[in-house]
Amino acid sequence: MIRKLIVLSFLFMSTVSSVEKDSRGATVRIDAGRKVVRLIFSADEAFEGALPILKTLDKHHAKASFFLTGNCLREKKFKSIIQKIIRKGHYIGGHSDKHLLYASWDDRQQSLVTPDSLIADFRQNMAELEKHGIDLSKVHYFLPPYEYYNKENVRLIESLGQTVINYTPGLRTAADYTTPDMPNYKSSQELIEQLYAYEAEKGLNGSIVLIHPGTQDSRTDKLYLRLDEIIRHLKAKGYSFERLL
Repeated sequence: MIRKLIVLSFLFMSTVSSVEKDSRGATVRIDAGRKVVRLIFSADEAFEGALPILKTLDKHHAKASFFLTGNCLREKKFKSIIQKIIRKGHYIGGHSDKHLLYASWDDRQQSLVTPDSLIADFRQNMAELEKHGIDLSKVHYFLPPYEYYNKENVRLIESLGQTVINYTPGLRTAADYTTPDMPNYKSSQELIEQLYAYEAEKGLNGSIVLIHPGTQDSRTDKLYLRLDEIIRHLKAKGYSFERLL
């Protein structure tokens, strides 16, 4: 019995040690000892890339995770694709109800929502997930809106029983929302090259890679349309693709 407890304790510590968190407490890497990548897709009111993404994931027998706002979940035109995501066995979690900005861009420590407002918005997001038949007991991860938050925001969400997640620091694919008129615009080619350079230098073991499944019309260069080549490149490097559990 003692030996069994020691083994279980070792396995637990191994699992804990493989989780990396950022300075604000969000989980940004899982299973750092394995050549596994977790693709995550966050959507609010734009979701036009969901179908081509699903087709690519099917092609490669890959699983991924989708984080949706209440705005997205309530949109009737997205109902069938959301149901398809569920049927395909991908993870679906919350991304806030109204896509609130939790913290000031100028001073991240300054929360822009009260604790009561954040909690109410979170709970409404969960209610919208439930309307799609999603079992909330299996929803363990939450991606903050704008992928932007502070320690207090993380503490509040995790007090509600979910783990706050974000993409791995240093990866730039999340900049696929930028449009050509923005000074920080990044083309899909630039984002892909940066991802590959990061992998060559540091590896992507346990990394979380975010791609937006919907962007403004003015960005015709959609990164999600190049998902196939990203997956092919990383599979050739020995990586597998898994959803969150």
